[in-house]
Amino acid sequence: MAKKAKAASADRIYKMSELVGTSTKSFADAASQAVERACETLRNVDWFEVSEMRGAVRNGRVSQYQVKLKVGFRLD
Repeated sequence: MAKKAKAASADRIYKMSELVGTSTKSFADAASQAVERACETLRNVDWFEVSEMRGAVRNGRVSQYQVKLKVGFRLD
């Protein structure tokens, strides 16, 4: 029984990928789009971390939101 409990709480190893998401709506939308796209090609995505937020300005208005983030996915 102790062996089963130990296996259930085994340590996990993660790899990180760095991405830049963009959106014309918001920073949150840019992050969501990046995570959703990452999940299309990466298995076991468990978390993300925003490291930078920036944007583009055109004609005195915000035209694009950009979010640099890392996604963490468990290795098999």
